[in-house]
Formats: sequence, C-alpha cells, structure tokens
Amino acid sequence: MIKILHLSDIHMGSGFSHGKVNPATGLNTRLEDFVKSLRHCIDKAIALPVDLVLFGGDAFPDATPPPYIQEAFAAEFRRLADANISTVLLVGNHDQHSQGNGGASLSIYRTLVVPGFIVGDSIKTYKITTKKGDLQVITLPWLTPATLFTRPETEGLSLEEVNGLLIKRLQLILEGEVRGLDRAIPTILLGHLMADYATLGSERFLAVGKGFTIPVSLLSRPEIDYVALGHVHKHQNLNKSNNPPVVYPGSIERVDFSEEKEDKGYVLVEIEKGKVNWEFCTLPVRKFCTIEVDVSGAEEPETAILKAIRKKEIQDAIVRLIYKIRSEQQELVKTATLEKALSLAHNYTIRAELVSQLARPRLPELGIGRTIEPLEALSTYLNNREDLQELQEEMLAAAEKLLAGDCEVYITTQNQLSFL
Repeated sequence: MIKILHLSDIHMGSGFSHGKVNPATGLNTRLEDFVKSLRHCIDKAIALPVDLVLFGGDAFPDATPPPYIQEAFAAEFRRLADANISTVLLVGNHDQHSQGNGGASLSIYRTLVVPGFIVGDSIKTYKITTKKGDLQVITLPWLTPATLFTRPETEGLSLEEVNGLLIKRLQLILEGEVRGLDRAIPTILLGHLMADYATLGSERFLAVGKGFTIPVSLLSRPEIDYVALGHVHKHQNLNKSNNPPVVYPGSIERVDFSEEKEDKGYVLVEIEKGKVNWEFCTLPVRKFCTIEVDVSGAEEPETAILKAIRKKEIQDAIVRLIYKIRSEQQELVKTATLEKALSLAHNYTIRAELVSQLARPRLPELGIGRTIEPLEALSTYLNNREDLQELQEEMLAAAEKLLAGDCEVYITTQNQLSFL
C-alpha cells in the first residue's frame, strides 16, 4: 500500500504575542515551537518513509511572510525533496494574495522547480508515481467567487444566491475531473475548504477573505478513496462511514486559546484502490492553560488567586490568568506576587475583571411578588453585603428609629452613622 503523510495549517509566524525572544537565537520562541512541530512531521515522513506528503494549505499567517520565516518553512520541506519524497503543496486562503488575485506565497516552489513538488493553486488532477505505485490527486485550493465567476455573473445577486451558483459551478468542474480519472489507481481529493458539519476553531477569526461552505456530499464520491482537507484547525473526520474518509488533520500547533483543549497532529494514510487505512498522530505541542477564578466574595482575594494557580500545571505553558474582583479589593492583590507565582510559565498574561455591585444577582427573598417588612428586607440585604457587616447593627437600629419617626439619619464620609 502507498504510504502518505497528511498535514495542514502550519501558520508559521503566528502567535508571536504568546512567545518571547530566545536570546540564544534571536528568534521568537513561538516560531521555534512551530518549526519544531513541522520538523517532527518531516522526520516521521522520512523515517517511515512515506511515499507522498500532502499539505492542505495555509503555510503562513498571510501571503507575504518575512524572509526568515519563509526560509524556516523551506528548510524543512526541502528535506523531503532530498529524500525523494513527492509532495503536494495546496494553496490555502492565507497563502493567496488579494483573495486569489496575484499568485500565492507557495508558487515559488513551482518556479524553482523543486524536484517532486507540486503546487496546487488550481482545480487540477495530478498523476503521481511512487515506489509503491501510481495514484492521482485532485487539487482543490481555496475558492472565492472571483475564482469561478466574472463580476457581471454575480452582480446584483445576494450572498446566498452567489454561494448557490458557486456550488453548482464547482460540482460541474469536479465532475469533469472525476470523468477523466484513471479508475485503476487510487484517487485522493486534496482541498482547502470549509465543509458543512465541520467544527470550527480559531480559523473563523483568521480567515482572509470570505469563502463558502461546501457540502460533504459533493466531496465523498465513490470514485475518490480519501478526501484530505485543510482550513479547519480541529482534527475531525466528517464521514464516519469512512467511505471515503473526509479528514481534517487540524493545525500542527495551537494558534490561540480557542484551541487550548484540542490535540494537534497529522494523519498517516495507507491507500490502495478501494481500500484506505488512516491514523491521527498527536504532536507534543506546547500547552495552553487558562486559570479563571472569582474572588469577589473572598476575604483574602490574593490568597484565593494563588491557590487557583497552584492547582494548575503551568511549567513551560502559555498561561492566561483571569480573575474577577471588586474595585475595593484591588489594593489587596499585588501584581508582583501573581507574576512570581506564574514565573514557571513560558508566557503569561494577567487580566482583572471588575465586578460591579450593581450587577449582583437579585436576592430571591427580595423578588417581585413577595411581601416583606422593611426591616426584614434591609436585614436580608445587609446579610449579603460583606462590606457592610460592621455597620449592620447600627444601620438596622437607625432604620428602626426612622420608621418610628424618632430621628433623621445620615452617613458621614467615614462610614459612621450619626443620629439627629
């Protein structure tokens, strides 16, 4: 069987805000993390070895990455050419200039004629010869209305109408590719797209240009043995019957905290005509960790925050600490103390969220439709105000005198009750 490594969404050069400068190399540590994960994939491809590597698109955060980031990406993929492993680089939305106009950041690999490399920037079928036999790959890069239509064809149409036309046009184009297939050898559809039923992650915020959703039914055809996808950062198989598998390997590194609980990795595939075995392989990526704690009701808020930090494994992790606190408690929490407690983390952020006294939930005892005496109402309210506990007895006594008409009451700036 032909062995394939399927990976996608490298996004090399993103997430720098979660890293720091490595004094030994001068590089951001998050770039080093991304390179390490990619290197792990390439190491695996060479060690097995596989016969083909499929990259599902989105090499960088945008189409014009700095030269040193391009070099880091190229250095790893060049190792595949040196090992005589065929590679298909698909163009994703982040790889395109101006939403598809003006080429793509990956086109340089075709221009340089890197041995065994194919750049998929159009809908096309490639026949690839490997040591284990031939197979064919249909490339389906990121599509926009401008890719399939001229402006007059879509002028005056709603977004829903345009998307409907896009699906119909894509269906016709794919049908043409399928009819030209060699039915004796295995077929793979390699696409960078948003399929229906897919679970989204941070790609919803990272998208460059607007795409459209493609039905899984359009992709899972009997003539296709494996559908290799890119764009969605969460690993998932959209066709549980595996006939054929429709697989997103997900991104190889966590881009932000929306991917905190997602496993990251790549997919190993073994394929022959009519038969496919595949396996998701996890990568040892850096951990993201969120610590959320509400200390607005704590007498010692700093102690409560430190306790919450100690409950988490933060060694070398990227950490965000979010704590809710009342304004009058702020002076009880020292930022330097929190920073010291988080010093084991690779990188951390601290965010305090003020809890408004006006936003406190209503007390059931004081709800609408209930009849309650004024003193009882005041007592219930004071029992739920920690900041007024010292004045509770005096305030109740003052209220009682007010109701009896015996005196007038005011509160001084020192929070002391006075009687007239």
